[in-house]
Amino acid sequence: MSLTPDQLQRIAHLARIDVSPQEARDVTEQLNQVLGLIDQLQAVDSRGIEPMSHALDAQLAVQQRLRPDTVTEPDRRADYQALAPAVERGLYLVPKVIE
Repeated sequence: MSLTPDQLQRIAHLARIDVSPQEARDVTEQLNQVLGLIDQLQAVDSRGIEPMSHALDAQLAVQQRLRPDTVTEPDRRADYQALAPAVERGLYLVPKVIE
């Protein structure tokens, strides 16, 4: 699959993006390279290959490094609520917006 500059201009118009004719030619060339790569990937026979949930090998234990669960800021709730126009039982009161 490949795009022509006219097709790209139409897509840009539908997306409300202003694209000059030179930009359309450049972007069309780049998009056609991407679409060519996708065509190559789709041509590969991947039957029998189990999908991976992560790019690293499944045998590796992938774990996210976590920071210690400690309080780093003081509780300033009372200070913030003192500045609010309306507070009731620890909750901020706001005007009704749905009629």
